[in-house]
Amino acid sequence: MAAAPHLFQPFELRGLRARNRVVISPMCQYSAHEGHMDDWHVVHLGRFAIGGAGIVFTEATAVQKSGRITHGCPGLWADSQIPVHARIAEFSLRNGAIPAIQLSHAGRKSGMQRPWFGNGPLSEADFARGDMPWTPVGPSEIPVAEGWPMPHALSEQDIDDLIADFVSATKRALVAGYKIAEVHGAHGYLIHSFLSPLSNKRTDKYGGDLLGRMRLALEVTEAVRAVWPSDLPLFFRTSAVDGTLEGWSLDDTVVLSAELKRIGVDVMDCSSSGIAGSATASVPNKRQPGFQVSYAERVRKDVDMATMAVGLITHPQQAEAILAQGQADLIAIGREALVDPMWALHAAQTLGADPSFVSWPEQSGWWLAARAKTSDFYKP
Repeated sequence: MAAAPHLFQPFELRGLRARNRVVISPMCQYSAHEGHMDDWHVVHLGRFAIGGAGIVFTEATAVQKSGRITHGCPGLWADSQIPVHARIAEFSLRNGAIPAIQLSHAGRKSGMQRPWFGNGPLSEADFARGDMPWTPVGPSEIPVAEGWPMPHALSEQDIDDLIADFVSATKRALVAGYKIAEVHGAHGYLIHSFLSPLSNKRTDKYGGDLLGRMRLALEVTEAVRAVWPSDLPLFFRTSAVDGTLEGWSLDDTVVLSAELKRIGVDVMDCSSSGIAGSATASVPNKRQPGFQVSYAERVRKDVDMATMAVGLITHPQQAEAILAQGQADLIAIGREALVDPMWALHAAQTLGADPSFVSWPEQSGWWLAARAKTSDFYKP
């Protein structure tokens, strides 16, 4: 009997077993209210669990109210925000997917516009809609770009409070039923802004050399790992490169990954860029299929650590080749899943892993199996 395609082999990590290697990447919806999600988020994420993904990530979730990317971003800074998270986690589990959450603080980019209003700093038009500004924070008093607000440079006491809030949000995520947590250290948000020498000009223990700039990422992650159960995995999302010679480099990412592995991170989620402008602006490589896969491959090989590849991975054959060549352990699908929420199940059909629709929800699989018998037109 032929082995299943790599994409549809289970992934075991600590006490978890994901049914396949397809991960739905965190995708901001900008539709929460005072940090509270609603039915939109339940349906948005639930369709990916029904669609066969192995792991489904909830979008970037702020650990502080002032850490939201926009006024529409969700949080876990209050117990009142737990119930909808719990609905999402329970629905995912009931439909075979592992529920995961990305814990975040937007730092210098907090309090910006929703994308459909401009994706930049708040304007008078946003104020008129009721989206009022607050003072963003960062490692140094350096704005994201010209025209963006000046951030408050966090004091060491502010950092202690931040770490405590990451811990509190992690505990709430566990109560909600999430089985994987990810610390967001990418895309120019707070932790990434401490890592990058382009935005971190501090002279205290949280700045200066590589070790100093890594200190916040390591302290936050170590604190999260300490309260996250030992049988549950912890991920870290990194911008593997800033894209300039003066910025954060792939060599730096390898060093950071080794330290994160030492303190209990299981998977490095390898994205890139975003230190200035919008979250994925100014990518160093031309946007083409798999343009970030090499970052996951380098970390996997140099650190002997599981990695997740993300970025213009759109076709099943492409995803399968990445895994078969040993470039990553997991495949993160984002916008392609918005086009096709059943991407994982369709990929299984394409790769011959499920010719009889047995992986589909029983409410629909039997219909589709019968449909395929009516005509060669319907056969995968």
